[in-house]
Amino acid sequence: MRVMVIVKATADSEAGLIPSSERLEAMGQFNEELAKAGIMRDGAGLKPSKLGKRIGFDGTSRIVMDGPFAETKELIAGYWLWEVKDIAEAVAWVKRCPNPMPGPSEIEIRPLYEMEDFGDAATEQSLAPHERAREILAGRDGAQ
Repeated sequence: MRVMVIVKATADSEAGLIPSSERLEAMGQFNEELAKAGIMRDGAGLKPSKLGKRIGFDGTSRIVMDGPFAETKELIAGYWLWEVKDIAEAVAWVKRCPNPMPGPSEIEIRPLYEMEDFGDAATEQSLAPHERAREILAGRDGAQ
């Protein structure tokens, strides 16, 4: 099962507060444990939303909105992509995680959709471009 583990933003992360060397080291050690266990597939911290953009969609219309974005508690400060046997394993790993922020913080775990979750919509034709994209990405990973 693939999950996205989402580190929720705080006032500190939105202010661009850089973590202490101790916090960086603790998080690095946790990431190393995840990698050695074969859990972690990817992960990164995100810069504050004031540096970001949102694109609104309405039919064929596209509207670009500049950050910062309101409701800090709804924003993301970082993420991991993990491969776990079930959601309980992901919860167990998150409970071992050092607090990613200097004060109170939250981490959310969300399962990713797999192609089999799409049922009848997952036809050979609709899946073909997804498979080609995976092949392209696999080629890039191998070329690095």
